[in-house]
Amino acid sequence: MANPFEDEHADFLVLVNEEGQHSLWPAATAVPDGWNPVFGRARREECLEYIERSWTDMRPKSLVAVMSSTGTEPRRDTASGQEPGDSAE
Repeated sequence: MANPFEDEHADFLVLVNEEGQHSLWPAATAVPDGWNPVFGRARREECLEYIERSWTDMRPKSLVAVMSSTGTEPRRDTASGQEPGDSAE
């Protein structure tokens, strides 16, 4: 049996968990506990494009909350989107 996660012709869903993490999920497979569909039923490429647009911060929400509350959230240069010390190459 072929891997349903790699079927270019199947329909998929985009799932999100409580930490804000995204997952590409075959539409024909039951959604696991703790995950909620937020996009699809759509082709694999459409779902991947949605994930790329929507999931811009890979950090779990709990880590973002801790970093924000402790003042360790990295500052970004609002003009360039870079963190201090980053250099454009």
